[in-house]
Amino acid sequence: MAKRSRKFKNKKIRFVAIGAALATGAAVVALLPSANAADAKTPEQIMDLCNRAEVLNGKQQSISDFGGHPIAGPSFGSDNCDFVETNFETFNGPTEKASIDFPNCEPNATDPAKVSIAWESEVAQGKGKQITIVQGGSGGLLGVLTGSWSVHKSTLNMTTNSAKAGSKDTVEVPVGKVAHIEFTPKMQRMTGEWRVRIDAREATLATSATPEQNFVLQDVVEGPSMLAGAAGAPGVVDGVAKTVLEDC
Repeated sequence: MAKRSRKFKNKKIRFVAIGAALATGAAVVALLPSANAADAKTPEQIMDLCNRAEVLNGKQQSISDFGGHPIAGPSFGSDNCDFVETNFETFNGPTEKASIDFPNCEPNATDPAKVSIAWESEVAQGKGKQITIVQGGSGGLLGVLTGSWSVHKSTLNMTTNSAKAGSKDTVEVPVGKVAHIEFTPKMQRMTGEWRVRIDAREATLATSATPEQNFVLQDVVEGPSMLAGAAGAPGVVDGVAKTVLEDC
């Protein structure tokens, strides 16, 4: 996917997500020396401009792509928006109970019990911290991110809501214990920037000239890491399943 390299000039604003603000999807606003308060945009406004870009991640859009209308609107909000990846990492997701309990708690039980435990865990596809604040635009922008997301090995299409992991395991349950399966999914996190540009406009009889405007907003997108499926079948979530034994 081609990316445009263009020097940001004239008046601009940079939103940087830092520390806890990044974790919650909030944005800390830092005005560059060349910006003034009149140019300030909220994260919602920047993402709306991106969603309504005439060219989004190198693809020419039509107004129908974001629910626009030639008369009633909305129309194009910016000339260009690109997502530029800056970091990618993997981490363990939350551990969850993935099966029912299998007890070996009978008063007269003397031997371990072998049981076959079928388990399944569904892992939600992550959303971008900033994408979620764009009403009605999340689907299109997540689709745009799929190109960047899929260059990483065994990843899930960003427009998919969830994926599953599961198996059927034989477990030995000691006397006086209750067994169940826990699953810890392997997750992925992609950090990047939405770079929005509104081109300079020359003066006309009805409007004044306007300088080029550039906006940058950092975003973080998370989702499950996937194992490749057999013979073209959909993959399953990568992760670790383990048997947990508790007292009766």
